[in-house]
Amino acid sequence: MTIPAIGWPAGWTRQRRSQATIVTASLGLVLALWVAASLIAVAPAPIGPNAKFFAEGMVVTLELTIVSGVIGVVLGLLAALGKTSRILPVRWVCSFYIWVIRGTPLLVQIFFVYFALPEIAKSFGSEWLSDAARMTEFTAAVLALSLNVGAYNAEAFRAGLLSVPKGQFEAARSLGLSKWHTLRDITFPQAFKVALPPLVNNVVALLKDSSLAYSIGVVELTNVGARVQSSTFQPVPILITTAILYLVMTTLLTQITNGIEHRFDIEGRQP
Repeated sequence: MTIPAIGWPAGWTRQRRSQATIVTASLGLVLALWVAASLIAVAPAPIGPNAKFFAEGMVVTLELTIVSGVIGVVLGLLAALGKTSRILPVRWVCSFYIWVIRGTPLLVQIFFVYFALPEIAKSFGSEWLSDAARMTEFTAAVLALSLNVGAYNAEAFRAGLLSVPKGQFEAARSLGLSKWHTLRDITFPQAFKVALPPLVNNVVALLKDSSLAYSIGVVELTNVGARVQSSTFQPVPILITTAILYLVMTTLLTQITNGIEHRFDIEGRQP
């Protein structure tokens, strides 16, 4: 998804322009949530009378995106390290996780986490395990979304790790650096730059994918639109409003991710 970058004075440094973009877009996102109810309220019925519900749905959508996105980045990094590990069982487990998640629909994964996990836990006969598997709708959605985006992030991280020349590992070994220091100081910074564009793209896609949480009753933006539509029987204005609100959020989120990419100068072309 390509969004025009915010224009800043040509005399500003790359770091200053990127920081200004991130701050401005972040403040814009917060402001959009803060004034959403007031702005939507001026719209004619059936949108205006339900402005509060649309605003609350936007907040839940962003909460799903942020929480799942952070967990997904951590899962993706761990899975990528596991898939490139020399320990065969670890490599198999991580490869299996990535294969299953990338090969099945997200909707099925959400249903599995919410409906199937409690039944599987109950079959083990452990009351504690059964109680732990009974999650709220929001928690189940976060878990499923995190597992899903984590698998895609893993491939992005793995591509970054494999892009680091082997000669740098040999140089680090000759300097007496441990594997941890080599990963932290040499491998990861370079791999992160390569992995960053697909990572931020996955986060933006995650915001739209969070609409599938509606299927298990999470009251996010799509669910709000469906509820208002079922009570008013006016699908056109409601669907248009829902789409516009998603577009506003994805546009501001994309500006933030553009600023992050610009900050790290992924292609090495920015002045």
